[in-house]
Amino acid sequence: MSSSRKRPARRIGELLPAIAQQLGLEQELEEARAISSWQRIVAEHVPVATGASQLLEIRPPALVVSADDAATGQELRLCSGELLGAFASAPGGQRLRELKVVVRRAPTGGSRKPS
Repeated sequence: MSSSRKRPARRIGELLPAIAQQLGLEQELEEARAISSWQRIVAEHVPVATGASQLLEIRPPALVVSADDAATGQELRLCSGELLGAFASAPGGQRLRELKVVVRRAPTGGSRKPS
């Protein structure tokens, strides 16, 4: 016989924080939210930088991000106020005063040994 009582449906997003806390993964979940938010914010505010920037670190008062090339880095710097404002209200984000951009070349298909 099946029970006629059913639990109310809940979204996975509502369950994740409690599960992450039980597993000791709160910081990892917060970092994943911040990374996802950064990717969405870049796509929304600086579309030319989509896929060419990554959140590296939140080091108050700065948000440290990478850019695949100097041109992308410059675009991010020019839009820093807008990007920081959006990050302040994003899931996993926080209010920060400075955007630090580190220019890193995107990895290519081949592997090279350092000289």
